[in-house]
Amino acid sequence: QLACPLDLGCHSVGNLCMVTGGHNIGRIGEIIDRERHAGSFDIIHIKDSAGQTFATRLNNVFVIGKGNKPFVSLPKNKGIRLSEIEERERIIRVNAESRGH
Repeated sequence: QLACPLDLGCHSVGNLCMVTGGHNIGRIGEIIDRERHAGSFDIIHIKDSAGQTFATRLNNVFVIGKGNKPFVSLPKNKGIRLSEIEERERIIRVNAESRGH
């Protein structure tokens, strides 16, 4: 049995969560589905505010809010991961601005 602080209804569909391990570490989104696998790892499907969906193990998910309201302050980028192309364009733009071009 998992302990649920603040009556969050741990890992319930619709809750806001942060990924704390695995490939998607640091991402924030809403739980949209939970797959239960007896004898194996349960899988949580998450959708971020940019509309991207991803999945991770239940052990890698930490619930940080009920519904769409976070109980903690979120980072500047709100936990959204940019694609490789978007990240490269952002770095080029920041470098150009710092050089004064």
